Amino acid sequence: MKPETIALHHGYEPDSQNAVAVPIHQTTSFSFDNAQHAADLFDLKVEGNIYSRIMNPTCAVLEQRVTAL
Repeated sequence: MKPETIALHHGYEPDSQNAVAVPIHQTTSFSFDNAQHAADLFDLKVEGNIYSRIMNPTCAVLEQRVTAL
């Protein structure tokens, strides 16, 4: 794959809305399933979103694209 294609498309799988562009998640916090789920996220035992400054779905796509390039 060409670098230009990677820069535009890598790391994003369209959701049920079939949006072509990466959605911008305008939130600062995310909910947890339960206390153990929150503890596992903060201990980095499971992958997921904790707080927008630490992890964010929009930033995750950018990180994956930069890594792929």
